[in-house]
Amino acid sequence: MKTVRFGGTVAETLAKYKQGDTRDYDLLKYQLADPEIKDAQIINWLQEFRNCVTQLSKDHEELIYTILRVPWVGRSLAVVEEYLAFLGNLVSAQTVYLCACLRMVVSHFIPSRFPLLPERGPYVTTHFILICSKYLPRNFDRCHQALQVIARYVPSTSRFLMPILHEKFPFVQKSSRTLECYVHNLLRVTVYIPSIRREVLEVIIGKMLKLDVSASRSEIEEVEENAMQNQTEESAEEGLFDMDEDVSADKSCRTGVMTHPVAERLDTLMAVVMAYIRDICHVNGCLDVERTKELYRDLLSVFDKLILPTHASSHVQYTVFYLCSFRQALAEAFLDHLWKILQSPSQPAVLRQAAAGYMGSFLARAKFIPVATVRACLDLLLPWIHHYIDSQDSSGRQACCDVNLHGPFYTACQSVFYIIIFKHKAILEGNMKKGLAYLQSLNLERVVMCQLNPLKVCLSSVTSVFAAITRSGQLIEPLYQVWEEPADTELHSTKTGQQEDEDDFLCGETPQAEGVVGMTPGSYDSNLRSPSSVGSPPVAFQRPF
Repeated sequence: MKTVRFGGTVAETLAKYKQGDTRDYDLLKYQLADPEIKDAQIINWLQEFRNCVTQLSKDHEELIYTILRVPWVGRSLAVVEEYLAFLGNLVSAQTVYLCACLRMVVSHFIPSRFPLLPERGPYVTTHFILICSKYLPRNFDRCHQALQVIARYVPSTSRFLMPILHEKFPFVQKSSRTLECYVHNLLRVTVYIPSIRREVLEVIIGKMLKLDVSASRSEIEEVEENAMQNQTEESAEEGLFDMDEDVSADKSCRTGVMTHPVAERLDTLMAVVMAYIRDICHVNGCLDVERTKELYRDLLSVFDKLILPTHASSHVQYTVFYLCSFRQALAEAFLDHLWKILQSPSQPAVLRQAAAGYMGSFLARAKFIPVATVRACLDLLLPWIHHYIDSQDSSGRQACCDVNLHGPFYTACQSVFYIIIFKHKAILEGNMKKGLAYLQSLNLERVVMCQLNPLKVCLSSVTSVFAAITRSGQLIEPLYQVWEEPADTELHSTKTGQQEDEDDFLCGETPQAEGVVGMTPGSYDSNLRSPSSVGSPPVAFQRPF
């Protein structure tokens, strides 16, 4: 291949540099940094560098960094193959450059703002985003090839890679497209370096939680409702005059995008993570039990470490519940895990309260939980609650209604109320007589009439609906003046109005000092927008900056 170059060969240049002559050395760096550099020139130099790789010590750091900045990912296949071979030789002969190579590869996990197309030089036009999207999956594939080459030559790569993946994570204020590509590529790394999967999940879910708690559900809903109203008004006024097909197509392709920027970023990442969970757990459309168990253990560890202690998380916990929906044994194992946290005195009260809230919400809302499991959990919760009441009655002290002192008890009571609200019909179905006998055996009247007075600190939407459903309104009314026993239509209004406002899905709230217990229930229903594979995001999920 004919190339235009200045100076001697790489070997000659390195020899002169060692003797103190830096002219060809500086010229070589300048030529490598040329944005107009051709494929043939890159291949020629890389071949020479591979022959001299043992000489590229720490003294040649600037030269190595210049090579690592060469835009190889978007080049021809011949350049890519030569570059991968160079990386393998470099990290095996000079491990001092391992982290620099890893940083270079990971930096390509997000789309370049100014992509370099094959033999075109810098391509900066109004259409560069579309061009970039065309080559993006291929470029990501090449990045993962590079990481696998490095890992093959350096078995300890995972130990050095994880801090870099964390360091290079884009700010959560970046565009949905940038975050989506980076998270997708992080998850893809875990497929061929599984030893870092738990740590990768921690990093991703930690970032998602920051997004989750930065905007309340009510704020997101208000923004989306206003946007929908504005869109409806605009359509009514201008719809008849939208004769441009491109405009109409653009509007239709944006229908899945949320208006609230934080909600849009979080929604995008949730879709990527759930798609990953689905693809890891299924092989050829069938659930792989062992792979699912392994992922469950990793995700449960992340749940305990990050999600459970996080106040006001509204969405991220869906990842665990989505995984549990694949197999009843997983759902039961998760409930058992929450139960152990709740009834363990050695656990911090705030975690016990959160566990109780999640347990109640999961049982109440998840459609895949059978009635037998609901009853089994009630058979754990109610004896624990009654035992707690017994301990207070036998203490000889006047029980006080104190959330800070009895937080786990109140959250457990509220969880029971919530479960009864949503599952009482299922419990009564099939055999009304046995169902009623079972509900009566729970002795709920004693719970609501005890000195600790759980109705006083539970959310009003939960207590009012619970009172109407349990036929115990006459007993509760003297203690709780806010509600009135509703008719069927009023009960429906309470469920769809106040309850949805205050108790929407698993908001991760825990009892606060104000004297009202927060609740974590909500609907398990969701409409996922999932990429089709663990690999690079398909075209439909590549959005502009």
